[in-house]
Amino acid sequence: MLDLRRLRLLRELDERGTIAAVADALQFTPSAVSQQLAILEREAGVALLERAGRGVRLTDPALMLVEHADALLERAALAEADLAAAAGTVTGRARIAGFQSVVLRLALPAMEALARDAPRLRCELVEAEPEQALPALALGDLDLVLGDEWQHGPRRLAAGLERHDLLEDPVHLALPARHPAARRHRDAVPLAAVADAIWVTGHAGMGWDDMTVRTCREHGGFDPDIRHRTNDANASLALVARGLAVALLPKFAVPARQRGLALRPIAGPPAARSIFAVTRATDAARPSTRAVLAAIRAAADALPAA
Repeated sequence: MLDLRRLRLLRELDERGTIAAVADALQFTPSAVSQQLAILEREAGVALLERAGRGVRLTDPALMLVEHADALLERAALAEADLAAAAGTVTGRARIAGFQSVVLRLALPAMEALARDAPRLRCELVEAEPEQALPALALGDLDLVLGDEWQHGPRRLAAGLERHDLLEDPVHLALPARHPAARRHRDAVPLAAVADAIWVTGHAGMGWDDMTVRTCREHGGFDPDIRHRTNDANASLALVARGLAVALLPKFAVPARQRGLALRPIAGPPAARSIFAVTRATDAARPSTRAVLAAIRAAADALPAA
């Protein structure tokens, strides 16, 4: 009989590439991972690993075995979820990941409600961008990810992941309160009015940066003069409030009141992002997953209309 735990190690090695990465992810020592894979080789009766430079790679029989491992591990996860559903008790561990603004607006209120309504559930929070969190969810390192998607950049989810849409988050123009465009326009601001401004946005290649450049080009007819880059919304808002930049920000990321800041809609076609939760399909019947997802939805429903 092939041991499911050792099959998972083989699958993880295929996904992560090195024994050290597998050991770090699963909190084993590299020697323990190597030892378990050697036992799996003996159980299988064929060579599963071969040397490749300073590391190892999977042999053809090992790659075939990984395909079976995916199916076996999925069935085992479904069985565990069904057992948990039959017990009907919300227990175990729920590992939640999200970026800064959804952690503050959704994850924390949900965790507060769960601490009251499901005290036997251990919630763990990780701040992470979707680019890092979604692969970790697919590998089983997380249980629920809060992600976002810009209009021009739909996210493709790995097989076995389920998306749960939560809300639409409109993009606004953040201006220093004394900026001429903020004083001139009490409602929507044409982006052409800030064509000569200094801009702050996210790091190159991130969705926020791409959205800023695209929106300025499409709605304002100019390329923004981006001088400041940060993935921290608070840092970007501080730059704006001090008169050092302007920014396009989703309303979700802006506090209700911010001294020195004027928030205005953009004139023309609306820009927005979608915010959603992602879970594994095999966990759909698990009471802990259902409880966390319900608490996240309740937190989203409790927010004031955009």
